[in-house]
Amino acid sequence: MAETAILERAAVVRRGRRLEYFTIAWNALEGLVAVIAGALTGSISLVGFGIDSFIEVTSGAVLLWRMSVDADVQRREGNERRALKIVGGCFLALTAYITYESAMDLWAKKAPEPSIPGIILACISLIVMPLLSRAKRKVGRALGSAAMHADAKQTEFCTYLSAILLAGLLLNTLFGVWWADPVAALIMVPIIAKEGIEGLQGKACEECCAGDH
Repeated sequence: MAETAILERAAVVRRGRRLEYFTIAWNALEGLVAVIAGALTGSISLVGFGIDSFIEVTSGAVLLWRMSVDADVQRREGNERRALKIVGGCFLALTAYITYESAMDLWAKKAPEPSIPGIILACISLIVMPLLSRAKRKVGRALGSAAMHADAKQTEFCTYLSAILLAGLLLNTLFGVWWADPVAALIMVPIIAKEGIEGLQGKACEECCAGDH
């Protein structure tokens, strides 16, 4: 029985690795498109979304690191804590950047150019992110991994950010609402900050442990 459990866990770990490889590839592409489109059109919500995607790449790499020592319980737990803190710190840095840039855009009444690539990207992300988050949650439950649960939550939050981004871009593109973009970016801030704080405090780990009892 013990050997069967070990084999089953190894299979789950392999699936988790495949999900993280996909996360890294997808978010690298998503981030690149969003940052370039945001820089060309002056959209802080697009740039912020792109940087968020690059943080997801970091998160995916950290999760691969965590799963590389899954068989070693002591090292696994240490990696859980470090993974949560690294990702949490990245998200808090992003909130500071978005807040500053959005405030400056609102102060200067800076209107971004319409971005069709950004709208298409947000629509695709609204489809991909929920599916990816659901798959990560299954792996997280099977492994009892707080870091994987946190990563699944970040992917879920990316869905919310995609919806906010899409709303801001559409309002600006279709109706010329210049302030929709920086306001959309500011709406992202508490969502991202909450995840960053919980990562630094290890709350995702506590929630996971509570769910395993």
